[in-house]
Amino acid sequence: MPDLPHLLAFIAAGWLLNLTPGPDVLYIVANSLRSGVRAGIVGGFGVLTGCFVHIFAAAIGVGTLMATSAAAFTVLKYVGAAYLLYLGVRMVLSRASPPADLQEAAAASGQRGLKEIFLGGFWTNVLNPKVALFFLAFLPQFVDVGAPSKALAFIVLGLIFISTGTIWGLGTAVVAAKAASRVRQSGQAIVWINRALGGVFIYLGIRVAMLETR
Repeated sequence: MPDLPHLLAFIAAGWLLNLTPGPDVLYIVANSLRSGVRAGIVGGFGVLTGCFVHIFAAAIGVGTLMATSAAAFTVLKYVGAAYLLYLGVRMVLSRASPPADLQEAAAASGQRGLKEIFLGGFWTNVLNPKVALFFLAFLPQFVDVGAPSKALAFIVLGLIFISTGTIWGLGTAVVAAKAASRVRQSGQAIVWINRALGGVFIYLGIRVAMLETR
């Protein structure tokens, strides 16, 4: 574990990185705007669960393999890009529903709808090669070279990062949901929100596909 000054620097850097917009933040915002704060929070927890995969992968060396193997990086890159493009196209092609239908759909969505939102957030994070390389490049800077168990240090720092990310994700979901509370009952407004966010997802998918292989 780093000493207190380095730990505080790590937390501050983590906050700044969480503030950087990307597929994860956009996914939380999109679900909050379309379906309310609960959907945004569930999507956020899906994203954060995906972070656990990257943390443990980096701790056991899979992350190193991804960074040094062009084939592994390329596969994950294109799978992640395809998933973002799929989300974007689906949102762009969505249609309007009458306000009454939206209320009924929200009431009837139940566990299955939230499960899909959670899994969507999970895969949005797991299939993003930038996240894998971020954990591999960022966390080692705060791990003491003399640490008896570097894997454990990776995991502890990763859990700290996830804790701060949880606060940011929940706050983002609440703010986005409140901002959309006046337009969520309008089916046409939902369509244009979906199209705008879908366009950003498509852009991010293209950006991911164009990442250079390490």
